[in-house]
Amino acid sequence: MAAAIGRRIVDLAWDKVNIRDLLTADAFHNAIVTDMALGGSTNAIIHLIAMAGRAGVELTLDRFDEISTQVSVIANLRPCGEYLMEDFYDAGGLLALLERVRDHLKLDCLTVSGKTIGENIAGAEVFNEEVIRTTDRSVSKAGGTFVLKGNLSPNGAVIKPTAAEARLLKHRGPAAVFANYKDLKARIDDPAAALTPDHVIVLQNAGPIGAGMPEWGMLPIPKYLLEQGVRDMLRISDARMSGTSYGACVLHVSPESAVGGPLALVRDGDFIEVDIDTRRLHLDVSDEELETRRAQWTAPEKKFERGYGKLYQDEITQAHEGCDFRFLHQGVDAPEPEIY
Repeated sequence: MAAAIGRRIVDLAWDKVNIRDLLTADAFHNAIVTDMALGGSTNAIIHLIAMAGRAGVELTLDRFDEISTQVSVIANLRPCGEYLMEDFYDAGGLLALLERVRDHLKLDCLTVSGKTIGENIAGAEVFNEEVIRTTDRSVSKAGGTFVLKGNLSPNGAVIKPTAAEARLLKHRGPAAVFANYKDLKARIDDPAAALTPDHVIVLQNAGPIGAGMPEWGMLPIPKYLLEQGVRDMLRISDARMSGTSYGACVLHVSPESAVGGPLALVRDGDFIEVDIDTRRLHLDVSDEELETRRAQWTAPEKKFERGYGKLYQDEITQAHEGCDFRFLHQGVDAPEPEIY
């Protein structure tokens, strides 16, 4: 397979197929449709927005949410479903899934094969109807990822509702706030905190500038609650999480706390509301109180004065912009790159 890929790359060069011929607005549309039908990783949102920015294609969080209302999850795969990726391969794989959602695809979109996506999926079969379902028997009636907005995430946050317990898809509870990951690890299992299943665990300073946006988003549940049989709680952060993670985890809160986003202003006991159906993430604190807290907030000291670290902290974009270097994102009308 690696050798075949190498040959195809050379052929693309000889045929003068430019990366811009492939990374089109239609290609990104198809990628989002695929992600939603698969119940794919929340990380896909950041990666696709970053790629689109470099290709000069405008792509926003709102586009993901729009497509999520149109394309249901039909891949019955963990953590949303029952099966594993090798089962998906045996059931017909990606081509079979795309054939099932062909009505949502831009079928004349060119691919690296030299053919259109419509040509690539023609005749693809599903060999196991439980692994790759029909749209009328979908795992979820909506796509795999939702975008939430509100006064806690003005620029958006994301959640994979199919991986969460149903009781938490509309929830209001008091916040238990941790200033950073070190603070979380030190105190999360302390029974003195007296957290309940209704608490909302909040992790600050885990975003692109605060910590490099690591996969900390599946925040741990206190051991004393696990011993009581609690398996999910609402958890909110400006971090990411792995595509195989599960639970009611609100991620990529933007703007992040390290730059003064509203997440930085949350305090223990503040009530937070999440309503998945209305795509709402709300902090029950008045605007006046938030302004008071903002005036008292102090930005973290910058860690770097030179080198790559300074370049990163000065140029990295927020989660809703792809967490990429700002200077690498091109305007939609940017000139074609030269072929060497």
